[in-house]
Amino acid sequence: MYHLAWFQGCGLPPWDHNIDGPFVGNVAREWATGENFSDLARALERGCFTFLLMEDTTQVDDHFGGTAEVALKRGFFSPKHDPFPMSLKMAMATKHIGFAPTISSSFYHPWAAARLLTTLDHLTAGRIGMNVVTSTQHNAAKNFGMDALPPKEVRYEVANEWCEVFRQLEDAWEEDALLIDYDTGYYADYRKVHTIDFKGKYYSSRGPLNHIPGPQRHVPMVEAGNSPAGRDLAAHYADALIGNCLTIAEMKELIADMETRVMGHRRNPDDFKVMFLCEPVVAETDDEAKRRHEKIMKARSEPPNIEWMRFYLDLVVPSIDFAKIDLEMTVAEFKKLTTDPQMVSIVDKIFRVPDETTFREVLATRGPMLDLGLIGSPETVARKMDEIMEEVGGGGFLFNAPAGRRAVVEICDGLCPALQRRGSIRTGYEHKTFRENLLAY
Repeated sequence: MYHLAWFQGCGLPPWDHNIDGPFVGNVAREWATGENFSDLARALERGCFTFLLMEDTTQVDDHFGGTAEVALKRGFFSPKHDPFPMSLKMAMATKHIGFAPTISSSFYHPWAAARLLTTLDHLTAGRIGMNVVTSTQHNAAKNFGMDALPPKEVRYEVANEWCEVFRQLEDAWEEDALLIDYDTGYYADYRKVHTIDFKGKYYSSRGPLNHIPGPQRHVPMVEAGNSPAGRDLAAHYADALIGNCLTIAEMKELIADMETRVMGHRRNPDDFKVMFLCEPVVAETDDEAKRRHEKIMKARSEPPNIEWMRFYLDLVVPSIDFAKIDLEMTVAEFKKLTTDPQMVSIVDKIFRVPDETTFREVLATRGPMLDLGLIGSPETVARKMDEIMEEVGGGGFLFNAPAGRRAVVEICDGLCPALQRRGSIRTGYEHKTFRENLLAY
């Protein structure tokens, strides 16, 4: 058996019926109430997903073309809810599924983060996790009083120290520190609650956390950085890594590398999951799924998608204004524009095409992730997913799929039952907490 997770931002979902199709409903007017997110969480729980990973950014982007016009015209990454209260709202609408809101080690002090997540661990009865990122946007840094983000290698040094402080704070209360002894009048044994007195290069924290440990004690951590620095951060501190791979060979390499890295940190590889990002296309029949996929691919060459891809690249590679890139420039010419390591780490796969390919052709045929061949009826896609997991031995899949209610139902009430009939995913939740359900198999 393996796990399913869902990748979702907390902002304005696809909303324009002229661009996003006729089944988007009224989300443009209703999204801020959060009810569509609660609907999503209930559907994912019906499909027995292990967790929902909640993407986040913290700026209105005006780098693209020098204005915020495109960001606000289309609702790209803004406006957006804070993922932490949203995770609580969705937890209140469900009973079992876990939630991993994104938190930036560049912007949040680990003591404040530990207190926030410990509180949510209690309020969700042990169903909170976290997706730790280092952030990439300089405008976001300016919102937190910084002139710009430090270089990537420094951000990962900060992230490692951040995680160390966070984990030490979680352990500042010993397992038996809580007494609640009515006879003696002692709530907690002060001798078993400790300062951590951490003094590092980037952070210092006296501790302890002024909260009792949560139901999970250690909040599950997800990490999605696939660079060597990202992999090592995950191997040291995380419980799951999200892999963005193009081929079976890349999947196998990632799993083997992570097993070595995890053992290098004296951890058991069985307690660590590698899950693969994908965009499945599910329809009633194989032929209908193929037609839908062809329609999706055709739409990629149309102006709205070209604009979206340029904006996305601009967001993740802030050293280049992608609004100014000539669409007829070749990939060979484009690669000469930058040696930005962020380019290599995040969008290298998008540009892994022949050098004579034009920028327009890249935008029209490539995306942040691929479907991994998962196109077809529920039974066909379920079989293909099983074949991938059997060959690579991974921990499961993270779906990045349209969050419209129709698409969600096709997966949760079509694909998930097909997977359950094959014995591939859980049919219920064996345990109470996110951590226990994640480590169940």
